[in-house]
Amino acid sequence: MITSQQMRAARALLGIDQKRLAELAGVSLPTIQRMETSDGQVRGVIETLVKVISALEREGVELIGDNAPSQGRGRGVRLRDAMATPG
Repeated sequence: MITSQQMRAARALLGIDQKRLAELAGVSLPTIQRMETSDGQVRGVIETLVKVISALEREGVELIGDNAPSQGRGRGVRLRDAMATPG
């Protein structure tokens, strides 16, 4: 669904802190903190994950899954596969 790294990067692109994301998603600050300290894929109650993802998307973030093309326009960042990185 979403990784902790994607959550942190999305917040950085939007210029918001954890408290603001919690407000936008209608969840508690400790929930966001817990989600962002997860290792890799965020685990939690599906309803909560959907609220956070929806809030990020409403604010203009496009979350891109592995091997998925971007449908959006504009600037962004994407991690390159470490194995495909030259040199």
